[in-house]
Amino acid sequence: MANVLRWWQQQLLNLVAAVIFYTAIPLPYLQNLDFQKVACFAPVIGLMIGGILGGLDTGMNYLGVPVLTRNALVVGAWIAITGGLHLDGAMDTADGLAVGDPKRRLQVMMDSATGAFGAMSAIVIIILKITALTEIAENHYFVLMAACGWGRWGQQMAICQYPYLKPTGKGAVHKQAIRSYLDLLPSFFLLVGLSGFVWVIYPQKLVLSVGMVLAGSVISVVTAAWFNYKLGGHTGDTYGAVVEWTEALFLCIITSFSA
Repeated sequence: MANVLRWWQQQLLNLVAAVIFYTAIPLPYLQNLDFQKVACFAPVIGLMIGGILGGLDTGMNYLGVPVLTRNALVVGAWIAITGGLHLDGAMDTADGLAVGDPKRRLQVMMDSATGAFGAMSAIVIIILKITALTEIAENHYFVLMAACGWGRWGQQMAICQYPYLKPTGKGAVHKQAIRSYLDLLPSFFLLVGLSGFVWVIYPQKLVLSVGMVLAGSVISVVTAAWFNYKLGGHTGDTYGAVVEWTEALFLCIITSFSA
């Protein structure tokens, strides 16, 4: 029993470390936090972020905030909660991919200055999210949770499947946490369970539930594979790009299933 309690205590501490690593949510200082395993909890953090956003959306809808304004505020809160961590990675990745010489791409991505292609990619991602949410008339709460969850499952896929291109950096530690496809299964089944829960609550939404699983899993895999194809591996910046583009494209696809 003592061993079980210690195990659960360690998992809770790992979850707190993941919240600190992946979000800007203020938490009290805790000693001896281990950030080595935070990647294992990334989809869980995504579900938590999606739940917060869903609650915000529901509250503003109850107050009568117009749909476009409401969705713009939700996406703004989305960026604020993550501290722009993943969006910054997507911007740096876009700047790197804009360079014609593949050998210079990583060097450009490490530059803290944002270029034109980085700014344009951020604008496109934000517009896609706001527009898609406006087109999705119902079930924002679950759709937001699924988008955030699958985005981070795509990050796990990138960590597991492809080499890390820099010897150091925030993303390097993740390779030690996600070693095989078995490490992807808990999060995958958690996200499938979310879709199943939607179907249980709303039996008429079977198409939406199936669509969430298909769209999330396929887009996650394809996005991670595409960045690997362009760069020959991944970095912390491309992990963020996978999250952002998976989230945005997932929402765009779900507009068809939720019609």
